[in-house]
Amino acid sequence: MPSLPIITEAVSTQSRNQIVDVTDRVARLVRQHKVADGFIIVYVPHTTAGVTINENADPDVKRDFLRKLEAMIPKHESYYQHGEGNSDSHVKTALVGNSATILIEGGKLVLGTWQGIYFCEFDGPRERQMLVKLFPH
Repeated sequence: MPSLPIITEAVSTQSRNQIVDVTDRVARLVRQHKVADGFIIVYVPHTTAGVTINENADPDVKRDFLRKLEAMIPKHESYYQHGEGNSDSHVKTALVGNSATILIEGGKLVLGTWQGIYFCEFDGPRERQMLVKLFPH
């Protein structure tokens, strides 16, 4: 079976660095399109935002994740030269990545017990896009 058209999902963020749980939104798309088996790609077409899979049981993990990234990659460094003042955002995105591939089996996302899908904002607040491509088989 061929893939379905790309689906664009809007993601609104309220702060400069923020993690948004998009697991339910992605699972809803799988159900809406009646994909029983296959895989899905979640892609973020921005240079200062990304997507990752991580723990979704304890909200402290999101806070810890953002705080560690800030400690490793501070907003201001003497050697940053990018004129927009968001060099840290670009580095964070490069480390986190801009896509995630999730298997689908029995109409459900194949995620570990504690896993969730997260949109990662590093230069907000903004209105962003998250592109989703379903590959049923």
